[in-house]
Amino acid sequence: ALHAKPVVFALFGLVIFGGWFVMQQLPSELTRPEDRGNLLINVQAPEGSGFEYTRRIMDDVEKVLLGYVERKEATRILVVAPGFGDQGANRFNSGLGRVFLADWEKRERSGDEIIGEMNRKMGEIPGAVVRVSMQNPLAGGGGGNDVSLVLGGQDYPELAEIADRIVAKARENPQLIRPRMNYEPTNPRAIVDIDLERAAALGVSVQTVGRTLEATMGARRVNTITDRGREYYVYLQAERTERSDLSDLGDKFVRSDTTGALVPLSSVVTYKTVGETGERRRLDRLAAVSIAATLGPDYAMGDALDYLEGIARAEMGAQNVAIGYQGAAKQFKDSTGAIVFAFGFALLIVFLVLAAQFESFIHPLTIMMTVPLGVAGGVFGLFMFDNSFNIYSQIGLIILIALAAKNGILLVEFANQLRDEGREIREAILEASDLRLRPILMTSIATVIGAVPLMIADGAGAESRQTIGVVIVFGVTVATMMTLFVVPVFYDMLARFTRSPEAVAKDIERYETEEAAAQQPAE
Repeated sequence: ALHAKPVVFALFGLVIFGGWFVMQQLPSELTRPEDRGNLLINVQAPEGSGFEYTRRIMDDVEKVLLGYVERKEATRILVVAPGFGDQGANRFNSGLGRVFLADWEKRERSGDEIIGEMNRKMGEIPGAVVRVSMQNPLAGGGGGNDVSLVLGGQDYPELAEIADRIVAKARENPQLIRPRMNYEPTNPRAIVDIDLERAAALGVSVQTVGRTLEATMGARRVNTITDRGREYYVYLQAERTERSDLSDLGDKFVRSDTTGALVPLSSVVTYKTVGETGERRRLDRLAAVSIAATLGPDYAMGDALDYLEGIARAEMGAQNVAIGYQGAAKQFKDSTGAIVFAFGFALLIVFLVLAAQFESFIHPLTIMMTVPLGVAGGVFGLFMFDNSFNIYSQIGLIILIALAAKNGILLVEFANQLRDEGREIREAILEASDLRLRPILMTSIATVIGAVPLMIADGAGAESRQTIGVVIVFGVTVATMMTLFVVPVFYDMLARFTRSPEAVAKDIERYETEEAAAQQPAE
């Protein structure tokens, strides 16, 4: 290698460039879908659906889920009443379910296979959108296969118009399942206008009208009773048959505050039905409309976000609209920036520690040349095993910093010791490479063998272990093979610009010996 430095440099550059190129091709995501045995069911009925309508949908969902319990693929299920889904407790057009699968070794199918079948069956339930996803601990407790993009601005209708165009384009991508936006002004709302002049003439106050509407069309707490040591709230509410339609307001009466007579409510109010969105969300004090879609089985979070961001920027044009993220997408973006900082900080710490150990900035630089080789090897492994660039693979790459630098430390440390004994730089590194070959191979093989069980892991949670194992096995292998060529070449080039850590101590010792010899009286 010392006689063919251009070849080593070319090989070094080829490995680094190849690793960078392959990394660009890897799909990026928060984490690979894991079979954690915990499924989430989200049910969304049309806007304006009542409790009874959504309850019938939930009954159909429950029948589908009970089939998996009968086949012993699920141990138990939980179906929550409407109004407690992902849209909030005041929405009766949503529901929530949870499925606890049997232990991994007690069922023949994986979680992904069960989810695929569940989604097909749930798609046959008319009148609602039902989504099944795997519980993901890194996605804020929600499903990990949903991507959500948020548009922020000043005007809801303007944002809804842009979001509608983005959803229409997103439907052209077969990897995005059921693209949708959360702003749908189709929820029926009753607008009641009070004729203030007529109400005042009849002695009917606005407060009286409000309390009447609350007690009849809604529910009003009027008292609290105690029975056998327990308190119960008393609510005033009209019968369901008397509040099922807006025209029922014409049958209600209010009492005049001046005459005490009953006045028909229809004589002091007018009413109409309008379409309105269920809720108006905000993000960073801006009006917010979110676009969500379920990812296909082989579609990574990073690819989906890039696709949606490209559509969003094209549709926004020059309009002043901000792009944000929520849920798993936000955690993906945050983790990507955090892992880059962690990787850079780890490199800096290792470099400073080596600089303190060798009392030089040259030798740590030589040793750190092995780190990009290990990273490139880990990336090659991810590509060969059809893996993705996720939080687990990023953790594995950080581990490689220490594992790859270890080989360079063995070579450089022993070469410096030989230089302390008076050897020339090239002679010292050649002998160090020869004598340290066996320890390097022994430690590297032991590391690789220790990581092989991770790489071939099977069972629950195997996806994350496989990812880390692949990165370590391939990263250490490539780093070890290349270290035996790259480190000697860089040491031969750079070591001449620095002295051995023991050089100063030996100069002092030699100076003290010469001084002591000079002070001895001549015989």
